[in-house]
Amino acid sequence: MSSEEEKPSLQAGTVAAAVGEAALAGLPLRRVLADNPGPLTGPGTTTWLVGHGAVTVIDPGPALPAHLDAIVAALDPHERIAAILVTHPHLDHSALVPDLARATSAPVYGFGPAGSGRSPAMQALEAAGLSGGEGIDRSFAPDIRLADGAEFQIGSETFRTLHTPGHSAEHLSFAWRGALFCGDHVMAWAPSLVSLPDGDMGAYMTSLQRLAAESWSCLLPCHGEVIDDPAARIAALIGHRLKREAKLLAALTSQPMSPDDLLPIVYADTPKTLWPAARRNLLAHIADLTSREQVTTTAWPGSSPLVTAR
Repeated sequence: MSSEEEKPSLQAGTVAAAVGEAALAGLPLRRVLADNPGPLTGPGTTTWLVGHGAVTVIDPGPALPAHLDAIVAALDPHERIAAILVTHPHLDHSALVPDLARATSAPVYGFGPAGSGRSPAMQALEAAGLSGGEGIDRSFAPDIRLADGAEFQIGSETFRTLHTPGHSAEHLSFAWRGALFCGDHVMAWAPSLVSLPDGDMGAYMTSLQRLAAESWSCLLPCHGEVIDDPAARIAALIGHRLKREAKLLAALTSQPMSPDDLLPIVYADTPKTLWPAARRNLLAHIADLTSREQVTTTAWPGSSPLVTAR
């Protein structure tokens, strides 16, 4: 789920049986695009089908009967869905899980239920009344819980789990044949939404740095295009967040400000239609800067703190 400037180039549709990107040529990989386009989902949610014969589904997507039909229709004769992997429990990724699991009897893999990956700091923010959980799939419960670094095999395909919190506390990425299924953590068309307390800006940046430390042939997000230059895109996202942070701190040099004061300054280049989501990102930056003692806040935790530069 994204929050800011860029526009998607993919068109919403049903099944893309062959992925055309050069980095993926010849790999046993298909994708099904859900018909849920929007300002936070881009062209829609991509459901990935990995392998032949015993097929792994990554992120079944929203609870749309037509999307379930399209996933099943993407299988070749005599193929079966052997496993369902979920990058994170947001409704546009996991709401179809119960129906797909019932239809296929495939086990469901994930980090854990919504909220299970939150840091003590984010738990404290939630306990203090800070909320922002729209879109969270609170009914999600995997059959098999995956820890960071777990390696497992489905059919002839091997996966490695990376816990990449930031957009979601439970966010997982899956390494496969040198590529990375990165869910919503890295997307080509827009930065990810980081909404407290499920999202965590400090964790988001740490996860980006972790991904930057490895070499990937490509990144396979669940919204938008395949990313053929992972290092450049990850570096761009890190730089983007650092620029937002610098704008925020620069604005505070004259006087204390509230999020509503800061929003038109820090997000002046973002369409106003996206400011509600951008304000969520702004609060996440404020929480991160507060934890790093670069700003002080009053009426915090809360949705409208007064922020002062140290």
